[in-house]
Amino acid sequence: MMDLAGLQSALETFSGWIWGPFFLIPLLLGTGLYLTIRLGGLQFVRLGSALRLGLFTRKDPGSDGDISQFQALTTALAATVGTGNIVGVATAIGIGGPGALFWMWITGLLGMASKYSEAFLGVRFRTTDAVGEQNGGPQYYLERGIRGPVGKVLGLSFAIFAVIACFGIGNMTQGNSIATNLESSFAVPTWVTGIVLTIFALSVLVGGIKSIGRVTAGLVPIMIVFYVLGAIYILIANVGALPAAFAQIFTEAFTGTSAVGGFAGSAIIIAVQFGVARGIFSNESGMGSAAIAAAAAQTSHPVRQGLVSMTQTFIDTIIVVSCTGLVIIATGTWNQIDPETGEQLNPALMTAEAFSHGLPGDWGHIIVTIGLVLFAGSTILGWSYYGERNIERLLGRRAVIPFRIVFSLVVFIGCTVQLGVVWAFSDAMNGLMALPNLIGLLVLSGLVARETRQYLKNDPTLRATREEVDAFMAGTPGWEEWKRDSHPGAQTR
Repeated sequence: MMDLAGLQSALETFSGWIWGPFFLIPLLLGTGLYLTIRLGGLQFVRLGSALRLGLFTRKDPGSDGDISQFQALTTALAATVGTGNIVGVATAIGIGGPGALFWMWITGLLGMASKYSEAFLGVRFRTTDAVGEQNGGPQYYLERGIRGPVGKVLGLSFAIFAVIACFGIGNMTQGNSIATNLESSFAVPTWVTGIVLTIFALSVLVGGIKSIGRVTAGLVPIMIVFYVLGAIYILIANVGALPAAFAQIFTEAFTGTSAVGGFAGSAIIIAVQFGVARGIFSNESGMGSAAIAAAAAQTSHPVRQGLVSMTQTFIDTIIVVSCTGLVIIATGTWNQIDPETGEQLNPALMTAEAFSHGLPGDWGHIIVTIGLVLFAGSTILGWSYYGERNIERLLGRRAVIPFRIVFSLVVFIGCTVQLGVVWAFSDAMNGLMALPNLIGLLVLSGLVARETRQYLKNDPTLRATREEVDAFMAGTPGWEEWKRDSHPGAQTR
């Protein structure tokens, strides 16, 4: 029988192949590039209007949905702004060198087109369940958008992988990161953290998406601003090192940090591989998960929520990931040697050490620890909703309450056990989630591009009221179908 070490090794090998330079990475980048071209660089042309709609307008009055556009955005941000923004960035730079940050940026910029498309489809093909809540995401739009057995297989595959993944990457690994950091920073026993987190999760999740939306709408902006301001302070304190940091990022993206052994160019492949893999781990563009939150939004047209959801990747990668990466590189922490082990700093410690440069006392470690607690805690809430919607797709509405209870209890397990196998398994499941979704995005790209053009021709600045949208969209392909299926009277098949 294979022991845990053997199982972990096998899972890491499998995960490495999935996230390797010859499978998922080119598919992710290629899909993002293809959608960017088909949508006419939507993420660059419409970013300003999308940020205004999502962060300042926030609501689409009179539209069907469970939560506001802003709450849908913060729920998706809650799920993505997690350990990947702290530990994941450090891992990518520690292994792939400063050039990995460049590839994280590229992943984010191209991923915005993927995020827009999957959020658009999540709203476009959403329906309502037996209690009147909106249901949407790849588990539905793959089946409803791609007719026949292929779409059904893709949709069910996504649902299965998403339910499995939510207990790993969205639950146990996040709880474990919180517990271990609180124990090392403030000597809080892991079991105490486990109990507190379990009670917190259960108290929020019992109220469903409306409760999650309220909590994330209040928590996410505070945690991001808190972390980003701390990073900006560090960068100002090390402003003289920034020109050299940017030079390293752009130079080593195409030359790579000198690798030990290997063939010519292997260092570049490592920079690309870890930059893209950790970038997707952070912003989840192409995975399809954010489309589930987008489908719950009150919006007068799928294009509007697609654009709002697109800003999630911008905030996550271009802002938060950049802050972490620049602090690590500018302070020189990315290649710092641990005096106790004589090896490179552990990624879990690298960001905290970097934040200590320019801040007095232990404030750097405190900011990173608090940031990690908030980031990972909010990720648990966001991923619980993703898992819930997919378990409902597989087992029906009756399975939702038991799922919420089990999900909350599993948080305690994550806080109190070693998770090497779970981390490796979670990486693999994330990759398997992305695969059917990326296939669906490519197949449905024509529909996305056509209906996006139809809408933006009439409302280029995203300022139309619901009544105006109803007037200029009347009679256009797909409009009546969406209005019928998205209305609370329409139930999921």
